[in-house]
Amino acid sequence: MTGTIEGRFRGRFGGFAVDAEFTVPATGITGIAGASGAGKTTLLRCIAGLERAAGRLVVEGEVWQSDQRFLPPHRRAVGYVFQEPSLFPHLSLRANLRYGLNRAGKRPGLAFDEVVSLLGLETLLARSPAKLSGGERQRGAIGRALLSRPRLLLMDEPTAALDAEAKREVLPYLERLHLELRLPILYVSHDALEIDRLADRVLQMHDGRLTIVDPARQRAEAEGRLDAMSPEAIRRLAALSLRAGLD
Repeated sequence: MTGTIEGRFRGRFGGFAVDAEFTVPATGITGIAGASGAGKTTLLRCIAGLERAAGRLVVEGEVWQSDQRFLPPHRRAVGYVFQEPSLFPHLSLRANLRYGLNRAGKRPGLAFDEVVSLLGLETLLARSPAKLSGGERQRGAIGRALLSRPRLLLMDEPTAALDAEAKREVLPYLERLHLELRLPILYVSHDALEIDRLADRVLQMHDGRLTIVDPARQRAEAEGRLDAMSPEAIRRLAALSLRAGLD
């Protein structure tokens, strides 16, 4: 079905089993929420072709995986942003970004200067990763993934390794990607507030299985819980959130 991303994966990885099925629009941000160990990263790795599981993956009408077909990772038009920024330490930021562009081959997509501007990297291009802050390195990693001109961007807890200040720095750029790009993004996080801030829709993962969460209903339930809390409890919650670096 064109205009959607359809996936179905079933497999065992050591002592852990994944049995997940989803269909989401090929636009906007789909959040994948769940506790640590729920299988979120394993699911992303199956989508990228880095893990082999029985199933099916169709991206906007193109079959990437089925009973008869399995595209290897290097042939899947996927950009992957990991929890830890994965820039090459011996290359400047500019060279790291160019590496992503070289991977794109002849695929259409964003130009180098567009990505640099989108992520606010103009003044950082000559620096090595060692001379960048954590937030700057992660913006660079996102830029390199975008310059590979993917049809699907996978983001695996991209703010989890950042301190509160760096997280505050990166989140507005993630919101900007959401607003300005049509590119579909699968965004993994165990942080419910972050998912609520960024995602158009949410898939909840538990013990390797997915369920669809209605964000509007989730927000209404959260508001109901807040209404039931005492003013003192709300103040404590707000203080905890500020200390965690959440807006």
